[in-house]
Amino acid sequence: MKTAAIIAAAGVLLSGMAGAAEINVISTQATQEAYLELVAQFEKATGHKVTSVFNGTLNVQKRLADGETYDLIIMASPAIDEQIKLGKAVAGSRVDIAKSGTGVAVRKGAAKPDIGSADALKKTLLAAKSIGYSTGPSGVYMLGVFEKLGIADRIKGKLKQTSSGVFVGTLITSGEAEVGFQQISELVHFPGIDYVGPLPGELQRMTVFSAGVHSGAKQADAARALLKFLTAPAAAPIIRKHGLEPA
Repeated sequence: MKTAAIIAAAGVLLSGMAGAAEINVISTQATQEAYLELVAQFEKATGHKVTSVFNGTLNVQKRLADGETYDLIIMASPAIDEQIKLGKAVAGSRVDIAKSGTGVAVRKGAAKPDIGSADALKKTLLAAKSIGYSTGPSGVYMLGVFEKLGIADRIKGKLKQTSSGVFVGTLITSGEAEVGFQQISELVHFPGIDYVGPLPGELQRMTVFSAGVHSGAKQADAARALLKFLTAPAAAPIIRKHGLEPA
């Protein structure tokens, strides 16, 4: 039923377009699972083909700075705004797609730590032998959380940061990190780890992930059609299924 609704919505949204296009997209990884499921429906409904490249924020920024050209860019909203300022994305083209909180995970089968309050999280971090975090928006945010909890100096020697494009789940499964933090959508599907839960309410912050049309896009109209599809009401259940919320 949901699939039929999405396809029907696509027919309405895209009825004015003619001819199939190949849309090239570069994206960070937080929205990857929901995006891929929706893109499959989009291709089926429209006949367009979507080629997608996924990488960490720093790597995406480098590829864009090096002059690589795409039709659509998907990143955290501040990063999209920065690409607009740099002239790599079209002014006024930003569309918010989904939002995600930061979550906590441990190795599969390990005891799940108490993260139900700020004080409980503080105790968990002080007790942990090693702590994993990312180079993306969640990692930058977590450094601020450690400061807010007043333990940044005390846990500094236990921190393990991923390289750009590497999931924190990799550190957890390898044993390099006893506990890890990343966008919830990047933890819930990762094999070999158990998702514990979100940061407690007073420490949580939602990151909005957005898209912008590349200034050198060859298929700008088709890219905008894809954006309409990704943000249509019928897409919301799929977005939620993958640990995100519609923006």
